[in-house]
Amino acid sequence: MKIIRCLLISFAFIGQFSSYAVAESAENAPAHKYFVYVGTYTGKTQSKGIYLFEFSTDTGKLTAKGLAAETIDPSWVIVHPSGKFLYAANESGKDSALSAFAIDPKTGKLTLLNKLPALGEDPCYLSFDRTGKYLFAANYTSGNVAVFPILPDGKLGEHTALLTDQGALGPNKGHQDGPHAHWIEPSTHNHFVDVSDLGLDRILIYKFDDSNGSLTRGEPADQFSTALSPGAGPRHLGFAPDRKFMYVLAELNSTVTVFAHEAQNTFRKVQEISALPKGFTGRNDAAEIALLPSGKVLYTSNRGHDSIAVFAIDSAKGTLTQIADVPTGGKEPRNFVIDPSGQYLLAENQNSNNIVEFRIDPATGALTKVSTTENVISPVCIAFLRVP
Repeated sequence: MKIIRCLLISFAFIGQFSSYAVAESAENAPAHKYFVYVGTYTGKTQSKGIYLFEFSTDTGKLTAKGLAAETIDPSWVIVHPSGKFLYAANESGKDSALSAFAIDPKTGKLTLLNKLPALGEDPCYLSFDRTGKYLFAANYTSGNVAVFPILPDGKLGEHTALLTDQGALGPNKGHQDGPHAHWIEPSTHNHFVDVSDLGLDRILIYKFDDSNGSLTRGEPADQFSTALSPGAGPRHLGFAPDRKFMYVLAELNSTVTVFAHEAQNTFRKVQEISALPKGFTGRNDAAEIALLPSGKVLYTSNRGHDSIAVFAIDSAKGTLTQIADVPTGGKEPRNFVIDPSGQYLLAENQNSNNIVEFRIDPATGALTKVSTTENVISPVCIAFLRVP
């Protein structure tokens, strides 16, 4: 089974495909159907957990299939590379947990395997190491990251690592009162783990040992971290297909910072560009970032302006030029995702309870609205699984 996770930045996990091959398949591939899992906030809403949809690349539309599993505040969901299991971050303050589910291959429904404490408050991002043997979790409020082994039956085992991010805090007293881990992914060769910390204005790099699931801090610390502008508040990352450039979306100042990947896991800043249109002065919190598989176009979402910013990428320099901002057709697009074929972008509008599907122009990256799926309560994350 072919899987894609909540963000296109996870293309690094399946980066064996060339840009040409992926772009060609997006234009010419036959239609496929996918199970789509939508994570939601359940706290003050009528949502009950993770909802199941069916998605066809022929139409670009979602078809509701009901509740996949009842669970508390599954704000991040992710499908295992085997296609057999799904993992959810239950973002519930001091009661936060991580849940493992088995996937019924025929119906797509989920069965709880086990549930463990997240070892921190408000887990907001999950990813796998490149062997598929470990689950990484970023705990936002407590500012720590944890590693859990994935057992042969899909259950989560006792953690193998737990580290609290360290460093000087950013100047935004309202949001940078401590470390706030917001994103975690492995490096290309699985020897390091990158962590975006909103509170520290840094991308931290931890050493990872996939033989035992351990994380250790690199020394000297400056060599194993990358700084953003003070008060930027880094949230999520994206990488060029060849990993030569890193794109960091900052939540607090709504910018994208471009870094060139240098030798020995170091990065050089080459550009910082706003994700908002000129003249906009209202409240905004940047949320999500993703690249087209071709590496030619980058998208980010704005909560407040309620739009998707579209950037053209200079493949040689890695720099960005904003070419459009597209209304998402709802309020607070916390998350969006590009479907596995690269033909559609699905924007989740958390506060208007809908998901809007856009068709992507393969040549320019331009977005054209296809349809709107209504009555999806507080949608905040999407994961795909190809139907057999």
